[in-house]
Amino acid sequence: MRGVGGGRWRRVASQIGRSVTVWAVSTLTMLLLAGILPDFRLRSADGDSATDIAVTAALGAGAFGLLSALVWPLLVRLLLLVPALVLGLLVFFLNGALLWLALHVTPVERGAAAPETAVVVAAVMSAVASATGAALAVRDDDAYRRRLYRLAHRRRGSAPPCPTTPGTVFLQFDGVGHDVLLDAVAKGLMPTVARWLGTGTGGDRPSHRLTPWRTDWSSQTGASQLGILHGSNHDVPAFRWYEKARREVMVCNRPTSAAELQARAIEYSGHAGLLADDGASRGNLFSGGAGEQALVLSIATRRRDPAARSRAGYFAYFSDPANAVRTALSFVAEVGREIGQSTRARFRGQRPRVSRGGLYPFVRAFATVVERDVVVAAVTGDLLAGRTSVYADLVAYDEVAHHSGPTSRDTDKVLQRLDRALALIANVAEHAPRPYRIVVLSDHGQSPGETFRSRYGLTLGDLVRAGCGLPVPRRARHTHSGAEARAAVRAALRRPVEEGTEQYRPSRGSEPVVLASGNLGLVSFPDVPHRMTKEEIDARHPALLPTLANHPGIGFLLVRSERHGGLVLGAYGAEIPLDELDDNPGPLAAFGPGAADAVRRTHTFPHTADIMVNSFYDPADGEVLAFEEQIGSHGGLGGAQSRPFLLSPLALSAPVPDGTELAGAEQVHRVLRRWLTESGEADEAGLPAAPDRERAA
Repeated sequence: MRGVGGGRWRRVASQIGRSVTVWAVSTLTMLLLAGILPDFRLRSADGDSATDIAVTAALGAGAFGLLSALVWPLLVRLLLLVPALVLGLLVFFLNGALLWLALHVTPVERGAAAPETAVVVAAVMSAVASATGAALAVRDDDAYRRRLYRLAHRRRGSAPPCPTTPGTVFLQFDGVGHDVLLDAVAKGLMPTVARWLGTGTGGDRPSHRLTPWRTDWSSQTGASQLGILHGSNHDVPAFRWYEKARREVMVCNRPTSAAELQARAIEYSGHAGLLADDGASRGNLFSGGAGEQALVLSIATRRRDPAARSRAGYFAYFSDPANAVRTALSFVAEVGREIGQSTRARFRGQRPRVSRGGLYPFVRAFATVVERDVVVAAVTGDLLAGRTSVYADLVAYDEVAHHSGPTSRDTDKVLQRLDRALALIANVAEHAPRPYRIVVLSDHGQSPGETFRSRYGLTLGDLVRAGCGLPVPRRARHTHSGAEARAAVRAALRRPVEEGTEQYRPSRGSEPVVLASGNLGLVSFPDVPHRMTKEEIDARHPALLPTLANHPGIGFLLVRSERHGGLVLGAYGAEIPLDELDDNPGPLAAFGPGAADAVRRTHTFPHTADIMVNSFYDPADGEVLAFEEQIGSHGGLGGAQSRPFLLSPLALSAPVPDGTELAGAEQVHRVLRRWLTESGEADEAGLPAAPDRERAA
């Protein structure tokens, strides 16, 4: 008993010692800042002795530390309705206000600071105190482990004791293609991944296997993540599409659309999702059936339950003032980095290039700093709580690659940070109350290339309108493509009309809805309640399909035919029925194996557009032409966008047998669920087998 009591007192003494050390360092920091900053003082107007100044600094540092610990979390909770981006800017001002208050609640009341100076002093002191406390804790291994286990107990709360079977973390590197990952490893940008693959400098034996997989036609996060987490991405033809029955444009990253898509997937698959058994969903579009959710878009509309709202995770993270200051400083630095990189690209005349002004620097900083920090913190908390399964999405690479290109210097820096985040999570997993297996995967890749508009001077919407004989902007009329489309319309309208039929005259209500998802375009006619056939489109707009199919920037079209069912159209009058594509791929030949299956499956969707348009693809350089303003794009077929990766521990079974392709997000879902069962994590009675629906042919 004496030994137990002595150990307890040593731990208490150690904790007191660390607290005193942090206080002393904070006091010295305050004294140093008072000597540097002209608007910050720790003495009265009449002057004070060195002892009085030191006492003032010590009292001020102590009061600031207590206020940060006690008042800061309350302030953050009061700001629950403030958007996360605004909160990031308020961090500095709130911290400065706490310092100003700390200086005025001390008994001596000698300290004073101008408002703008208080912001700077508070930020520096929070950062220094955080760094000092972390350094002391890490140096004391026993204390570090005890702190982790206390956090684990706090996270777990009243839940049952943590099982001893392995848990699984699924970490999604959004938009990182298989070949991009291998290239980053070869260049030394991702040492953690290199070590796992056995290609690092340390000569480690491989612990993971790398498997490429093929996306569906809709190669984007909405379709892929819905299929991976919920086992079905049926009827998700693109990132955005028009639903005629609802008269609504569905967008995968819109909260109401995400909630609707998740509900449809649950109904279609017959189960709640991959994470239904004690899972956590972090930073995703969809919940996966997890009981613990934060930063999940599909629950962002639940306004009656603040704890379940998408932004709740941000406020849980920002409740620690050290986290808030560190992330806010990194946010500002990332904004400056983006402005500098875009300015350099503009002065160098870099091509291809898209606009990176306006709010984009802030959007990029949010994705690469705030979202990353919050998600990583949430995942580490889940590990310490012993969650059975965790799925988290890190979106930084995807956001930067859209504007800088998939293989640019900008994205290299992002890949380095992703590897550091992976290393941190792996380190925390070693201190978790149960063993963990870490699976890293991506939802799609990105294909490079200039935009359709920059190459041809008009958008896909302009080309469609010109092919329908509708007015187009002057700049589009004067392009070669626009002139050709208008000439084709004039020629078509001069054709003799069959007896008993009437020439179609476009009206305002019949104007087409043209949407873009990367290099995938969708054309719908909202005044026709069903999916139009080729014959109906030709009767209404005789020049439209030939104009699109023969355009050099378009690879192929998918339409419905009264005679053939699905029909792929290409240049020079190519018309290939879907059931003949295996023998005669026609315009799909350049898109490689699996393209025909992906197109046939999409044709079966109830909400496939009247005309599905896939851009041109150059197999020689892997380039596509985005219908959006992106020089790294994904969403359709062509190149690296359709080839993501799956990095899994060797302790788990191979995803597919040797020589077999892992194809489609729904098959990835079945693999991940099998791994959960192998790890002893999933209760098969509570997680029914996914329906074995064959991929439509």
